[in-house]
Amino acid sequence: MPERQAKRRGMRPGGERGERGMAGEAGSTANTGEMAGAPHRTPLSDAMRRFRRSGVGMSAFVVLCILFVVGVAFFVLGRAGVHWPYDPNATELEAKLKPPSLAHPLGTDNLGRDVLSRILHGTYVSLTVGFVVVGISAIIGTAVGAVSGYAGGWLDNAIMRIVDALMCFPSFFLILTVIALLGPGLWKIIVVMGVLGWTGTARLVRAEFLTLREMDYVVAARALGQRTVPIIFRHILPNALAPVFVSAVLGVSGAILTEAGLSYLGFGVQPPQPTWGNIVADGRTYVLDAWWLIFFPGVAILVTTLAFYLTGDALRQALTPSERKTE
Repeated sequence: MPERQAKRRGMRPGGERGERGMAGEAGSTANTGEMAGAPHRTPLSDAMRRFRRSGVGMSAFVVLCILFVVGVAFFVLGRAGVHWPYDPNATELEAKLKPPSLAHPLGTDNLGRDVLSRILHGTYVSLTVGFVVVGISAIIGTAVGAVSGYAGGWLDNAIMRIVDALMCFPSFFLILTVIALLGPGLWKIIVVMGVLGWTGTARLVRAEFLTLREMDYVVAARALGQRTVPIIFRHILPNALAPVFVSAVLGVSGAILTEAGLSYLGFGVQPPQPTWGNIVADGRTYVLDAWWLIFFPGVAILVTTLAFYLTGDALRQALTPSERKTE
């Protein structure tokens, strides 16, 4: 009897474990160790890992980081009275319309101002407009879309009809009309563009809320007696922010282009404060004689907007469940 019990337990009659019992215990221990040491993976970490694997997206993100550092650095230096390589507003009529050289790598404009200095100092203006405008639009659009999508009914219909009416007007010309009435200025442009640019975000958030409010966990939270505000902010909104974030990244490029267009037409940031748009506007008269006045700020606008677009597109592919690759 003792021998039979020992064999059943994987042990030899002498008290030693059998080879099969030892192997089974070792395998169980190894599996437990692997499970304990395995990193905890979340949907966000998986999305960020997929984003890092995107060569184009990561390259564009690195470009954006460099632009951000340049913008902040030259803003701080300008506030401190330090200008490199030259003062962007210092005129030197003897050196006007000079082509690119060692002294002026990107040439000079019609007043002898260094184009490179003006482009570097204009980076802060363009990035400020892009980020602040998108921030204002995202806050307003998220709030309106959340209320509309969660409430439904007549309130949803009323809000969406207002959104449809605002989207019927071309956004650029609507912003141009308001700026013409209020007058040009950096912060006026930011506020007007932010207040008038929330409609797309509102429709996006509303669509997400219409889907998420019928999910089981939301229905369960509602059945347990939770209030509307905690349900929106705890259960629905965190799951609806991924497409909003992607839309915001893509929207920065549109805000930069709009500001450049307004400055080019004379309704944006006014001289002598340098922006990429008014640098191009200053060079349009000399386009045949001084090509660098339009080419280099145009390249800066192109590279920045393209970097935002490629970064946003890579984020969209990483966060969209239908485009996730099985690993």
